[in-house]
Amino acid sequence: MNPYTLESHPWACAGLLDRHGRLVRYLLLLAIAALCAGCAGVKVRTVTAKDYVSERRGDVLTTGKLSTSARDVLTSLAVQPDRCQQSVDPCVQALTHTDGIDAERQLATLAELWLQEALRQEKSGAEAQPRFEDALGAYLQVARYGYAYLFFTSRRSGERAFEDRQTQMRDYYNFAVQQATALFFEQYRSRPDQVRGRMQVGDWLLSANLSDLYPRELTPRRASELLPASRLTFQGIRSIYRRDGLGADLVIATDADARGIGEKPTAPLTGSYSEMPYRPVTAIIAFSGSTLEEVLHTREATLLGYDPYQHETLDVHDIPVPLAANFTSAYGLWLARSDFSTQALRNVLGKSGSLDAPYVYLTQPFDPNRQVIVMLHGLASSPEAWINVANEVMGDEALRKRYQVWQVYYPTNAPLAYNHASIRAALAATFQHFDPEGTAASSRDIVIIGHSMGGVLGRLLVSSSGSVLLDAVKELRQIDDAQVKKLRAETDGFLTFEAYPGISRAIFIAAPHKGTPFASNRLSRMLSGLITMPVKAVDHVMRLNRQIVGGSQASSARLPASLPNGVDSLKDSNPFIRAAAELPISPSVRYHSIVANHTPRTTLEDSDDGLVPYRSAHLPGAESELVIPYSHSVQETPEAILEIRRILREQR
Repeated sequence: MNPYTLESHPWACAGLLDRHGRLVRYLLLLAIAALCAGCAGVKVRTVTAKDYVSERRGDVLTTGKLSTSARDVLTSLAVQPDRCQQSVDPCVQALTHTDGIDAERQLATLAELWLQEALRQEKSGAEAQPRFEDALGAYLQVARYGYAYLFFTSRRSGERAFEDRQTQMRDYYNFAVQQATALFFEQYRSRPDQVRGRMQVGDWLLSANLSDLYPRELTPRRASELLPASRLTFQGIRSIYRRDGLGADLVIATDADARGIGEKPTAPLTGSYSEMPYRPVTAIIAFSGSTLEEVLHTREATLLGYDPYQHETLDVHDIPVPLAANFTSAYGLWLARSDFSTQALRNVLGKSGSLDAPYVYLTQPFDPNRQVIVMLHGLASSPEAWINVANEVMGDEALRKRYQVWQVYYPTNAPLAYNHASIRAALAATFQHFDPEGTAASSRDIVIIGHSMGGVLGRLLVSSSGSVLLDAVKELRQIDDAQVKKLRAETDGFLTFEAYPGISRAIFIAAPHKGTPFASNRLSRMLSGLITMPVKAVDHVMRLNRQIVGGSQASSARLPASLPNGVDSLKDSNPFIRAAAELPISPSVRYHSIVANHTPRTTLEDSDDGLVPYRSAHLPGAESELVIPYSHSVQETPEAILEIRRILREQR
């Protein structure tokens, strides 16, 4: 036998088997380790910036899925988060019958669960009354838990100021208030007889208080439409100005304007003034109870509406909080629905449905404690000329606290003399209505801002005629002093006037104070020939013409035999505008000029903006003059708006 065979050496066989056993055990340990690696307790991965924000702030409102915070709470209670989407009740029961979760996490998760349920209810699209009650009830639950979290937990909201969860809870509450208010409005606006005081909706008892929105009206106008401001977007408005805070920012359309979005106006303007039929409102839903337990068990809620111009903060359970607001949407909706761009063309040509007298629009509810800014647009224009000017002035918090904007809409096809007298009358009627005693702050320190033709009219408002215009007529007609006295009485307001009382500052933008040669060119003459003056203006113009010319056929280079229309009024050869340029501005009025220069290669003295020469727009004695490289519509540029804001901030 071979001495080296395994059979001849038992010890060698035993050693090999031992090594083989160790190998098997080693491989077995490796297999076990590999299996255990698949269920390791800790793993690590990196996330992108997008994933970072999504994981920290993503929730049912932004992604359609429960937030990480809510899922963590549910998982810790052995509740599968996805099952809560199928039925909210078991998840709510699990949350409300546990002591293992602190109050803040419990309330936040309950609010998010009910929000998920409310969105599901709305998505179903059912219009039956039970479905309406279910959706409204779900949103009220969201609002209640959000309300409790924000104001009734052991920590005050200021202590959680840097926590993402508190921001989410504010958003849940605001969104729930928005949706609940909209649902309630849609259900009951066609049946106002059923809305009386406290109303039973499902197992909720609701009451509403909107008195803050109509403090001066004995019979408030009925709301015909309610729109969440967050759902409105606008073209043509550069910025949306809003204030973050508590509550849902909404726009109410009153019964003065019951049209839907995109519908055009049909009724003519009546009277001399009106507040806009669109009002910003901030809605709050408060719940009965003074303790956390009482709030969580109540079924009574109150819907409150606030004017955001009047309220910056609100005390809730002795905690002052900022009130949410949107200062652009009501104004933007008014502009979008008023169809001013089409009307402006009809107005300048005097076509059917055009304006026949000036009209004053208050762009927010009248406030006796805010100074008035009166804006006057130019030829062939409308309040749309001030889209971004008014929006950005009111978007400036400091200016919003001090001012309210009135926009004068006037027929630019009528001559300057007629519009000037009629604008004075419209402003007087507006102030008489809102401040009959003339004692409110709104009737003092008025600011006039005029662009183009509006700048000329603004200059007339702050000027005194003296006897300049009457002297010209006296020379024309060769009349004695007694006849002049009679003429003064018959043409008062047209040929004789004083600076409008209460105006303390004026801003003239691209204004042809001395007229413009462009009003005499071929295109302007063609336009002038197409113009029909307003019916109301014709009678005044003809009567004034008879007073000026009398029975003679005489003519004068200074005063024509007939008064011109709006385009003719701006000719640099027009006697009225030439005389008006010499009238003294009231010494109590501080005035400023904003001039456009569209001809940068020429000297400033010889420049123009494409329509108005610098020599005509320049006003000696102005406190400031800003020349902006731009065309005639310079009022909408950021540079012009910044200058307007600077001037308004200095106003005292």
